[in-house]
Amino acid sequence: MSQRVVIDPITRIEGHLRIEVEVDQNNVIQKAYSSSTLFRGIEVIMKGRTPFDAGLLVQRICGVCTYSHYRAGTEAVENALGIDIPYNAKLIRSLMQSVLFMHDHLVHFYFLHGLDWVDVVSALKADPKKAAAVAMKYSKEPIFAGEGDLIAVQTKVQKLVDSGRLGPFANAYWGNKTYKFTPEQNLIALSHYLNALEVQRVAAQAMAIFGGKNPHPQSLVVGGITSVRDMLSPARLQEFKAKVEHVKQFVDRAYQADILMAADAYKTEPSVLGGCNVRNFMSTDEFYVGHNQWASLGGYIQNSDLSNVQNIDQTLIKEDVTHSWYKGDKPLNPFNGETIPEHTPFIERDTVYGKLPTINEDGKYSWVKSPRYNGEPVEVGPLATVLVNYAKGVPFVKKAVDDLLAATGLPVAALYTTLGRTAARMINCRHAINAAEQAFESLVANVMGDESTYVLPNLDPNKEYKGVAFRLAPRGVLSHWVRIKGGLVENYQAVVPTTWNASPIDGNGKVAPYEASLVGLKLEDPKKPLEVLRVIHSFDPCMACAVHVMDYKGQELGQFRIDPNGL
Repeated sequence: MSQRVVIDPITRIEGHLRIEVEVDQNNVIQKAYSSSTLFRGIEVIMKGRTPFDAGLLVQRICGVCTYSHYRAGTEAVENALGIDIPYNAKLIRSLMQSVLFMHDHLVHFYFLHGLDWVDVVSALKADPKKAAAVAMKYSKEPIFAGEGDLIAVQTKVQKLVDSGRLGPFANAYWGNKTYKFTPEQNLIALSHYLNALEVQRVAAQAMAIFGGKNPHPQSLVVGGITSVRDMLSPARLQEFKAKVEHVKQFVDRAYQADILMAADAYKTEPSVLGGCNVRNFMSTDEFYVGHNQWASLGGYIQNSDLSNVQNIDQTLIKEDVTHSWYKGDKPLNPFNGETIPEHTPFIERDTVYGKLPTINEDGKYSWVKSPRYNGEPVEVGPLATVLVNYAKGVPFVKKAVDDLLAATGLPVAALYTTLGRTAARMINCRHAINAAEQAFESLVANVMGDESTYVLPNLDPNKEYKGVAFRLAPRGVLSHWVRIKGGLVENYQAVVPTTWNASPIDGNGKVAPYEASLVGLKLEDPKKPLEVLRVIHSFDPCMACAVHVMDYKGQELGQFRIDPNGL
């Protein structure tokens, strides 16, 4: 007889996500359901507004990957108006995108996903001297892993334990049998966790050099960029370069080492050797590094066939709402997309925790739509990007993957796992750094004789326009679609990475990556489902991108008065 496990909310993600699974008598998951419980309304907000504000408004979709939406919204309008922005502007936008990837991937692995691999309590039992020797196994120049560093980390965490104020280390499933790091390995990773707090700050500062601030940068406009003085300042350019180098040192000497350590420790752990049951993958061109040159290439892989990477056909993308809380009777291409809410209630049933409200999988159960490519579910994200670029023979990615497999002794098939997805994110982070170095050199060379950063857009209110921008956000393929009529936005749709991965069952009964990834997973303890968290976190969910909260009836939600003299 099956039992239902409800995990709500899934923590250490952006936004609100609920996962429900059915396990058999052996605690093996037979069915899984992904539900997000906030309303997606940004498309409704956009209607009737000037397209020149699109980027600034849609970057509020998310508080993490703000720049990806800002850029996609701006470039969708540029695509509609037929604007080709100056070379310098393309390079600046690419540099900002690269540091977003560095920041996002570091934050994800250490602060959102890391505790699925690292048992903090175990680290307190480690021998720091022995751990320092272990660190040398995974990096020729380990960082923050000397004996003194590790003693200091133990002392700091022990004080937290003694005080009873564990902060991010509270309420976890410490001691779960699927944790595989030794105490010494846990201590190394914990040291990197704490030091990554400072490194991610440096990455955010690098974004602010050309973006004005972070999050929610403000230097992009339809037609180019506004951070001209920063681009022309040798001091600001050198500052950017130094901050990227700072992040690179940590990624090469800590992040990469921790992934190698995880592959070594977990390569026989069943709960991380699955988790990739949708074998269609999509990525898009990203990291502009020179005239018509992209460091990361796009394409579509069907059924894991790396020998046949297809070009993406935008007309084959449609969103289904059969099991989503929206009205609609057929899949629609985003240019014609609709966002009409239609919520239905939960139903009460028995779970491993007793009676609880649960989703009704036979009806509608998520605010996330179900995008499909040619009718098929698709995984997007770092794994998809690495696979597409590996299949296309992109030198940096080809070498990074081959080196990883050689160092761990794992076969190419190991990429199609939760472990592989986590490793791919590290490779994607290193690729972003490499691309930033290339784009930076291209920018420095070009500004010596060309200072252009902007072209004036021309919008004829008597014409109708439509445009789309495909960008690669840290979590995967992001596309913004806009229709303009009478000089204003007539329709707007954003198909975001988490929508692809976290979508519910479609009208043809096809299951998307989140739900498919959990089927077949065995739980050590259904009441402490660490294995589910480890798999879902490997996708880096961003539910705020996939769903948004607003009162779509236009009712006032609240008033706030701020005294500017009181700051």
